[in-house]
Amino acid sequence: MAAEWPAPWVPTTERGRSRTVDLDLTSDQELFVETSNRFIESSYPLSKVRANGPDGGDEATGYRSQAAELGWFSMLVPEELGGGSISGDGVFDAALIAQARGAALQPGPFVGTNVVACALSIDGDEEQKAEVLPAVLSGQAAATWAVTGASADGSPTAGVTARRCDSGFVLSGVKTVVQDAHRVDWILVSAASDQGPSQFLLPAGGAGVEVKVLEGLDLTRRFGQVLFNDAQVPAAALVGAFGQAGPTIERQLQIACVLTAAESIGAMDHDFNMALQYSKDRIAFGRPIGSFQSIKHLLADTSLRLEMSKAIVTAAARAVGRGDDDAGEVASMAKAFVGDAAVELAQNCFQSFGGIGYTWEHDQHLYLRRLTTDAALYGDPAWHRERLCRFQGL
Repeated sequence: MAAEWPAPWVPTTERGRSRTVDLDLTSDQELFVETSNRFIESSYPLSKVRANGPDGGDEATGYRSQAAELGWFSMLVPEELGGGSISGDGVFDAALIAQARGAALQPGPFVGTNVVACALSIDGDEEQKAEVLPAVLSGQAAATWAVTGASADGSPTAGVTARRCDSGFVLSGVKTVVQDAHRVDWILVSAASDQGPSQFLLPAGGAGVEVKVLEGLDLTRRFGQVLFNDAQVPAAALVGAFGQAGPTIERQLQIACVLTAAESIGAMDHDFNMALQYSKDRIAFGRPIGSFQSIKHLLADTSLRLEMSKAIVTAAARAVGRGDDDAGEVASMAKAFVGDAAVELAQNCFQSFGGIGYTWEHDQHLYLRRLTTDAALYGDPAWHRERLCRFQGL
């Protein structure tokens, strides 16, 4: 049921799996995506994701270090700092990998790690660039971004405040839904201060920093709450200038929105293709259920929403990659649109599957859980629509 017109990502379906190809990809990009897909299938297929659950560690399998060898964490870092991308457009290349990861519900803070790498490459001091950044790029160290406050305010600095003290800085407050907060090596914290937005790179388990593991809807990932109880952090933990991290945080948010939406696209595409194949295979009253008008219309509408989501994510990835003046607006458009479309698509797929889709043994509920969680990360659709109004001065 997928549209035949040239789409940013056009699904090619084989029984039991879905794969996506960009019509504008270079040969190097195609090889990059295919190699990453083979790595995912051999190292962490969906059967392993299901078996391990949210507590299944990717570190135990060497997954992160192997992913780093493929270049998964270096695409947003300049070559002179040890990074580099396949095409020169690191955001788009990273979005391609995010899509492949989403299709197979991969573990680990891929988005957060890339955000941290990008932030350090922009604002990190010499020590951070020489010691922490190489470890993150090589997969020796895991990193995540603590960005979401405990309130409904989706601002990246919400929830935690920073102030100067004799020994450095004091952080107070709470960040929540921080992916893998309980098992990463480094946490990048975005905070508010009386001088403006600031960021700090903290080792996990530091004094005054408490991590609480959260129970969540997504059964393929684990999130945590990070509490800062007047945590005293040294001056060396500051990333960039105190109170002047606004532009870098904005860049980080744009990247996080694009990559999260791209992961959702991968999950949406796989989920839809499962439902499409089931509609061809399932026989009722002597004919495939996909031949009934109600299912035809449902699949057609769902396919259109999927293709629209692919188009807007592609536009956002290109805009953010180029650093366009309206990149923030386009990224928020993509995050808001895909967040809503993803949940609707998963619910439509439930209608196609019927009763079997509600069983624990079927993979459908894993995709619904992942897509619903992705919609809430880095600002939910409602917050991004408000952000778009602020861009327009409304």
